[in-house]
Amino acid sequence: MVTSTDVTTRLSPHDPAQRLRAEIERIRNEATRQRKIAHRRAEFWARTDIALGFPAALLAGTAGAAGLASADVRVAAALAALASAGFTAGAGFLRSDARRRANKRARHAWASVEARAMVALAQELVTYEDLGELLEYRQAALAAYDGEEPQPGSS
Repeated sequence: MVTSTDVTTRLSPHDPAQRLRAEIERIRNEATRQRKIAHRRAEFWARTDIALGFPAALLAGTAGAAGLASADVRVAAALAALASAGFTAGAGFLRSDARRRANKRARHAWASVEARAMVALAQELVTYEDLGELLEYRQAALAAYDGEEPQPGSS
């Protein structure tokens, strides 16, 4: 004999609980994708910062040493100083260090959204409050690219 506890029920796509769970899964998938993108961007901007900053520092030091070493190498020292200034201007224009920090903040914020979504999905009963909280954290993750450490619910 089959009792009501032996029968598994399937939720229809029109069931509110199923729709909530599907939306949280969508947010989790978005957070996973955005976290990976932010990680790749942070790595790119870290390499760009090094690629522009190291030659600028090296050329500035070389220009200073060459200019002090002999009057005969003033032209070479001036060219090295100009190249250093160019690298420094490029680094300042691109703001690679600020972009790296922003993408790191975003990566952490998206990881938080992803983790909270996984916790919500692990619960037997998903509520509208869970979805609302996730949406607040999603907004904070989107804002992480723009400024300082965003706080959920501060918008």
